[in-house]
Amino acid sequence: MSAKNNRPVWQKILITAGKVLGFIATFAILVVITLLITMQIIVRTSSYARTSFISTVLETGQMKFLARLSLSEDEINEVIRGNQMKKMDVEVDEGLIHVHGGEGGKVDDVGIDDEKDIEIVEISGLTYKATLMIVKDPSRVSVATLADENGNWPTYGIPLGDFAPRFGAIGCINGGLYNQNGNSGGHPYGVVVSNGKILRNYPQEWGALVLIGITDKNILQIVDVSKMSQKECEAMIKERGIRDAVCFQDQMNVEVNHFVQLIINGEPRDLEGRGSGLNPRTAIGQRADGAMLLLVTDGRGTSSHAGASAADLIDIMLKYGAVNAANLDGGSSTCMFYNGEYLQTSTTFYFSQTTWKLPCAFIVK
Repeated sequence: MSAKNNRPVWQKILITAGKVLGFIATFAILVVITLLITMQIIVRTSSYARTSFISTVLETGQMKFLARLSLSEDEINEVIRGNQMKKMDVEVDEGLIHVHGGEGGKVDDVGIDDEKDIEIVEISGLTYKATLMIVKDPSRVSVATLADENGNWPTYGIPLGDFAPRFGAIGCINGGLYNQNGNSGGHPYGVVVSNGKILRNYPQEWGALVLIGITDKNILQIVDVSKMSQKECEAMIKERGIRDAVCFQDQMNVEVNHFVQLIINGEPRDLEGRGSGLNPRTAIGQRADGAMLLLVTDGRGTSSHAGASAADLIDIMLKYGAVNAANLDGGSSTCMFYNGEYLQTSTTFYFSQTTWKLPCAFIVK
């Protein structure tokens, strides 16, 4: 009998396990090497591919390190400078929005007839598929939150689809920045207003925060709050009559590659290149007649699509009549729910049939 057969069972198990682990480690190393070689081919052989790849991964929450594996800091900054959005400081002119109908900007001849008031439009682009929800009565769009009446937030949020039954909504999209660690999703960042009540007021909590909100006259507002104190931000919210709002970042560097303003007073934002990488997106806009435009796109491999750029969002919003439009939190957070089903779920593999947990959302009642 051979020595191998004389070995105890536990030793055989250890040897087999070692072989399996060795195979897995070897396979993993080969995958990493292949990935690194592929990234080098991408960033060294085509200027367009290099720009798209670096701009895209810088907008992600977990994959930014791939940029540094591919290029030096100076090379990354060169890519950013060649594919970014120029600063947009102009304020929203409320006089350009004329909400038809009744008192407080509510559309009397539309009301709550979903078939008449809400239109779902499917849009196809070269690198994305988009869904646009047109809500003709802007008074139906608001921000729903999980905060209690004292402004306390839970540890965990809920998937987007759960907002609909909880708040009596027919439709929802995700909104602003929030804590994604461990998919907890219970805490938003920056400033949050719901039903006229300020539930969070930290305008300098993150760099370059911009408030995206709706006034009591149902007019979309896009306000840079990054240099405001809490007191100044509160005064601005009260002065403008902002009833609902969230925040997102407008900042581009090797650490953050986010943007907010897309169109202000009918003028699109000036871009270098496509203005951004390609990713799933969520955006909100408003037409001159007051109708709200709620937009989501796919990306990150969904249906073989890479995603939409800032230029793509601007093109869509202009085509559908937006006077003002803003980008919201995108990537794996992008999602849309309407009439009992998801029209867009998370692009993260583990949550592909649902969404990340969220602390708040734009809802349509």
